[in-house]
Amino acid sequence: MAAFELDGTVTLKNLHKSYGDRVVVNDVSLDVRAGEFFSMLGPSGCGKTTTLRMIGGFEQPDSGNIFIDSRDVTNDEPEARPLNTVFQNYSLFPHLNVRDNVKFGLRFENEFTKSTKSDDQRVGEALELVQLGSFGERRVHQLSGGEQQRVALARALILEPSVLLLDEPLGALDAQLRALLQVELATLQRQIGITFIYVTHDQHEAFTMSDRIGVMREGRLMQVGAPRELYEQPNSVEVARFVGAANLIQGRVVSRGVVEVGSEKFVSPDSAPLGDGMVMIRPERIRIGSGNHKAKIERVTFAGSSLRVALRLGAILLTAEVPNDETTANLRDGQDTTIEVLADAVRVLPLTN
Repeated sequence: MAAFELDGTVTLKNLHKSYGDRVVVNDVSLDVRAGEFFSMLGPSGCGKTTTLRMIGGFEQPDSGNIFIDSRDVTNDEPEARPLNTVFQNYSLFPHLNVRDNVKFGLRFENEFTKSTKSDDQRVGEALELVQLGSFGERRVHQLSGGEQQRVALARALILEPSVLLLDEPLGALDAQLRALLQVELATLQRQIGITFIYVTHDQHEAFTMSDRIGVMREGRLMQVGAPRELYEQPNSVEVARFVGAANLIQGRVVSRGVVEVGSEKFVSPDSAPLGDGMVMIRPERIRIGSGNHKAKIERVTFAGSSLRVALRLGAILLTAEVPNDETTANLRDGQDTTIEVLADAVRVLPLTN
């Protein structure tokens, strides 16, 4: 397909949206970089889909502005914006074959998507891009769920938009196919180089595909960062709880680099301020059978490639996650042991935002 003429930067400034008395999007500001895979992550009802729909022009903000490539599109209709959308419901036409379903997307061509290529050439290129080049004559009912998702994607890409919006497009697929298409979608985005803004409630899905992620909660954008940054350096208890498993226990930083939890002391970042805070320890950063913290194993739970181990240290209860291999084969309920919490594993978060 042809190179895209627009950069695909998206800027949101102080977006607000309410339905009656319920605030759905609350002062959201965001800069999405050109050509990045950006995911909006959060639980149902957090405002992520409403934000996406405002970017697409399907909802109007009560206040705030939306810019695409530095052009204010806040009041533009969806068809006047240099973008396209793939919804969870693919909205394919059962009476049309694959080729005609994809070609239907050309009806929404605008000044940003004009092309000198023939319609048939554009359809063929879009189908090749999603690996459906030989499927043009098939009917929708002859396609698997994954193939239908690819048809919807081809229909959106045929216009070569500056930005592609995706509202949980893999949500209706089974887990195995969903995992496969996550990889395919991320590979496709890097191949064509346009900006993807992806909405999901699945943190594993967001981590697998995204360059950066924005975590939303109750209409607010809580934190934006790369997957590793969000996981290892959450800025709040809410983000820590939503992004991966975490041990969260109230503690107190008693001196520089030392946090006290119950009767135990752990190494903490030097930057942690003195006083009370919420201590976060990721389960996979706890080592069992080493270190000098005495613990009792309360329960060992089989989780396939790993084991989840509930540990009691006096009044503290921690969960560790360890590989399911020969080094952990002898772990048993009721066993006395020791643990080590790795020096870079502890984060101290504010008790309130």
